[in-house]
Amino acid sequence: MNHQTKSIKAILFDLDGTLRHHLPSGGEVFVEHLKSIHVHFSEEEKSRAERWEHFYFANSLEIQTDSITFKYDKNEFWVNYSKRRLIALGLSKQRATELAPEVSAHMGTNYKPEVYVPEDAPMILANLKETGYTLGVVSNRDEPFHEELKNLKLDSYFSFALAGGEVQSFKPDTRIFQRGLELANASAHETLYIGDNYFADVVGSLRAGLTPVLYDPGTLFPDAECVVIQSFTDLPDLLK
Repeated sequence: MNHQTKSIKAILFDLDGTLRHHLPSGGEVFVEHLKSIHVHFSEEEKSRAERWEHFYFANSLEIQTDSITFKYDKNEFWVNYSKRRLIALGLSKQRATELAPEVSAHMGTNYKPEVYVPEDAPMILANLKETGYTLGVVSNRDEPFHEELKNLKLDSYFSFALAGGEVQSFKPDTRIFQRGLELANASAHETLYIGDNYFADVVGSLRAGLTPVLYDPGTLFPDAECVVIQSFTDLPDLLK
């Protein structure tokens, strides 16, 4: 990796799940509720469902279809999502269909997480900026999120923030990465992309020619074919 990073000029980051987190996560609340109603599953099934969630939200064909099907009924979108996640946990389609409305209602009523930034992120971002790297955020958000970066006290570190909805391209599609490179004024081989979603961030940045770094503090993707970090403090050593 080090020979590749000698020429790195720009470092682009994912937002949700990388710089911005929920405490507790939706997955934690989801499975804890299932345990409370005596739905049983193994740790591997739990991890499999978490990987499925990453796949689903990586602009998969499934979420594209669901977004159209349930465009005017967000409640039914989340009921359907709950059914899909229950199936990913190993439940039968019939059992998942039966449980999905109640599980979705529980999430809607009780899932009220706090938003936080990993405590090691600001120091590392400041160091990277001072070192001279161009930093940017490239997210699959539908709308611009500059105000959110300000609220998170992260805006001062970044030269730009790009939402997929601004260019009608969502990771892993390559066009969103290409626009990020234009904004960073950097070529693909000069750019790292750091994100937590293997299917969106690693697959997409590889397709676009960037060097991917998977942020995976929970070791959700042990077989990822790229450099993996579990903390932002791992970044400086990658760039030596």
